[in-house]
Amino acid sequence: MTESLSFRQALSVLSKSSPYSVATERSQSISTGLDDVKKYLYVETDIEKDFEKELSSLSVGQRKIIFLCGSSGDGKSEILTKYSQKFKSRADFHLDATHSFNPQDTAIQTLDTLFDTFSENNHPLVVGINVGMLGNYAVEGANECVANSIQAFLNNKPTHEEHVFLDFEQYPKFKLEVDGHTSEFAKSLLQRITAKDDNIIRQFFDKEVESDSCDKRLCANYELLSIDAVQDVVIDLLFKARLMKDQFLTARALLDFIYHLLAAPKYLFDNLFIPDENELAAKIAEFDPANIRSKLTDDFVLSHSLRLPDDSLNEYKKTLRTLNITMTTATNASSYLRLFYVLRKSDFSNNYHQKFESVFKEALIEKYSNVWHLHQGFDNSSEQKQALRAFYKDVVITAIHKYNNRNAVGFDKGEFFISKHNQYYLASSLEIKVSISDIKSDVEKTVAHFNAYLKIGKLTVPLQINSNLLSLMLRIVEGYRPNKHDKNTVVLLDEVVEKIADIANESDTLYIINDKNRFKITNVDDEEFEVSGI
Repeated sequence: MTESLSFRQALSVLSKSSPYSVATERSQSISTGLDDVKKYLYVETDIEKDFEKELSSLSVGQRKIIFLCGSSGDGKSEILTKYSQKFKSRADFHLDATHSFNPQDTAIQTLDTLFDTFSENNHPLVVGINVGMLGNYAVEGANECVANSIQAFLNNKPTHEEHVFLDFEQYPKFKLEVDGHTSEFAKSLLQRITAKDDNIIRQFFDKEVESDSCDKRLCANYELLSIDAVQDVVIDLLFKARLMKDQFLTARALLDFIYHLLAAPKYLFDNLFIPDENELAAKIAEFDPANIRSKLTDDFVLSHSLRLPDDSLNEYKKTLRTLNITMTTATNASSYLRLFYVLRKSDFSNNYHQKFESVFKEALIEKYSNVWHLHQGFDNSSEQKQALRAFYKDVVITAIHKYNNRNAVGFDKGEFFISKHNQYYLASSLEIKVSISDIKSDVEKTVAHFNAYLKIGKLTVPLQINSNLLSLMLRIVEGYRPNKHDKNTVVLLDEVVEKIADIANESDTLYIINDKNRFKITNVDDEEFEVSGI
């Protein structure tokens, strides 16, 4: 360690308020010690490897533009800064497409100049650009060739042969495996920060522990985060935020989130569920296990508030001191429940926390993972076909039928509400089933949703199902009636219901139903109708 930095100062490199949060081509070092920490923290990603391959394959005079694109904070500047000096003889680099060369020029005009210069000198060009700016240039850019190529990229169509687009979105931070979800990026970063050996950050930690003015809570948080199973729980929550809150994981946000876990005023298990300016912390706070209502949690809260004796918990609290965590009867019951949640995958002390295993079980995530794999990993086996048909019959079609007929009475299975006229309901009988062939041919790959395909009559209707819609469907099947709080999710069901109504209106058989009567009208031919039930 080249400077006398405290443990907290060393960790400050993680913070979004740190000058190190955005990479720039600096001529002078801010701090050699912090430089060393920043360099140690760097984790090479798959997109960086592919970017380097593209740069290495460039030849002088080659007509090629490489776009490194994504969203703010995903690590574009880190990669571009790292390679701009190494490959500056092979290509021109424009590190940030939101910048202009002249105060009077807009970013779009600056890009126009860049692309015109490229056309004239045939020197390879590398551009770091946000997806939003890509869309702007596709509409406003003067270089028609580049604008058309960008538009093709945004529409998932073939681009110009001279243009290469490396998009962070094509390198997802999470993967859904058969045995669960993984995030190689998040796990690698957490492991690097807490590694036992050859870790500059742990050197600062060791020095802090030996200090007379040791920041015990900061050290306790670091020790807790060093537990592999705790890291897995943190990644579970990040994945949950991605699925249920549509929260993307960027490098900058993740680093700042880790800093929040370690350096915020409370213990890590409380910091994890405290809303913060950090976008990840704000979303994860909504999953606070202290808000889960169950007999187990309610009994614990009551027992704790009455300070009833619990020898097993006392033994557990004594062992916590080995992690520099001090819990007392004065500690809020919510903090205990959060601690039990964070340690739920760990073997610790007398495993008091495992009493709450059933409460903390992520049943929805497991269900989503299972049906996601049935769609994204479909292998055409009889077992998967059987599982798919069961899922559609028991969940998707049943939920749609119940939701479609939520305000109607007297309907039989397979009959779908179309409209209401005074006290009479107009309905049609439709067969809805899964379209296996469309699932088989689907090529979209994203953990955020899967595409369900419904065969309604002769038409195939796609339905994009994310974790929130799956949750709503499961609850509807159990008798839940959606309300205004579900409006962002229920709109997907409304779209399907509208299509069902359109298809049902074209049916040859319609039903007119009220609480006492039921009439069936069949279109025999274009001019003759048959009515029954009178």
